[in-house]
Amino acid sequence: MAKFRWFGQACFEISDDVTLVTDPHDGDSVGLEAPDTQGDIVTVSHDHYDHASGKSLVSKPGSVVLEGMEKGTVGDIEIQRFQSFHDKAQGDARGKNTIFKFEVDGLKICHLGDLGHKLGGDKIEELKPIDVLLIPVGGKFTIDGNEAADLVEKLNPQVVIPMHYKVEGLEVPISGPGQFLNRMEDGYRIVERDVLELDEVPEEATVYVLECMA
Repeated sequence: MAKFRWFGQACFEISDDVTLVTDPHDGDSVGLEAPDTQGDIVTVSHDHYDHASGKSLVSKPGSVVLEGMEKGTVGDIEIQRFQSFHDKAQGDARGKNTIFKFEVDGLKICHLGDLGHKLGGDKIEELKPIDVLLIPVGGKFTIDGNEAADLVEKLNPQVVIPMHYKVEGLEVPISGPGQFLNRMEDGYRIVERDVLELDEVPEEATVYVLECMA
């Protein structure tokens, strides 16, 4: 069973037999609590402080920290990486962004990091199929709620978890999830959770809005 906990921004703990931590912040620099987890695998989509400042906090002896674009397998988990950009200017404004895709407990999970632009058709086909999509929706530094909803329609995942949006205490000037959730109401069931546990994809397409654990 894959278990998801969200620590604000793009930082998740995704655990089964192996624990993955994505885009770890250090808490203080973003106005949240530090993530209380350590990963066997730590993925970093780009080196901005709200996605990479917590690398040492969530690492332990033997942790594998993955940055950059090489494909590879860690234990039984194949990690795929796809280049994208943090802006709409081919990276000239905020640099490159790495999209990670991996499989946990039979679920194909895609973490979009700080995606800042629309994806072309070829990239969308490369990323498919996706069971669980972790997608930024807060705008300003990433795609906004409407752009995120359009991308969900194209990628067609069965489970969507929004991330990188305004929560209480967060000191990053981005928007809340309302625009995205309003768009998703027609095609997806919306469910609130503090922790999400999945052993299979639900029959009904679902957006899970996770409580920030930090």
